[in-house]
Amino acid sequence: MSVINTQIKPFKAQAFKQGKFIEVTEADVKGKWSVFFFYPADFTFVCPTELGDVADNYAELQKMGVEVYSVSTDTHFTHKAWHDSSETIGKIQYTMLGDPTMQISRNFEILREDQGLANRGTFIVDPEGIIQAVEITAEGIGRDATDLLRKVKAAQYVAAHPGEVCPAKWKEGEATLAPSLDLVGKI
Repeated sequence: MSVINTQIKPFKAQAFKQGKFIEVTEADVKGKWSVFFFYPADFTFVCPTELGDVADNYAELQKMGVEVYSVSTDTHFTHKAWHDSSETIGKIQYTMLGDPTMQISRNFEILREDQGLANRGTFIVDPEGIIQAVEITAEGIGRDATDLLRKVKAAQYVAAHPGEVCPAKWKEGEATLAPSLDLVGKI
C-alpha cells in the first residue's frame, strides 16, 4: 500500500534543534509544508553528505514556507553528539527527530523491521498533513536537495493551481499542463 495522499499518523518524539531538546508531534507539522527526511543512522557515511546538502538548502526551503524534519532511529542525544562532533552536521539548523521506538518510521512505512533502521526516504507533506510525494532510495544512493527543492515547488504549485499539473523536469515559471480530452494523445 502506498502512503501517497494519506494523512500522517500521530506521533510524539524528542528532537534536537539549534542547541535544544524539543518535543515534536504531528500537530506541530500541520499548517505548513514539511519534509520528512529519513536516513539509516547517525555517524555513518552517505547520511552526513545528504543531511549537509539539505542544510545548505534549508534557507531556500524556509523561504518557501517549508520545515524540515530529519529522522533516524537514533535518539535525540545521539543527534546532539553527532551535531557537536561533525562539521557537516554542525551546519544543521532544522529539526533532527529521534525515533528510537521506531513509531515514526513505521508510520511512514519506511522501517527495516529486521534491522531497526529507517530506509533512505523523503516525504513531502502539505499543510493539511497529507503526503504529496515520496522518494525512497537504496542505502548506497544519496539524494540531491536541489531535486527536493524542485519537487516541493511543483507540489506547492499544483496545490495552489487546481486543474494544472507539472510535467517531467518542470521548473518554477515553466509551462504546466491542464489535463483534458484535448490533450489525450497529443503529448
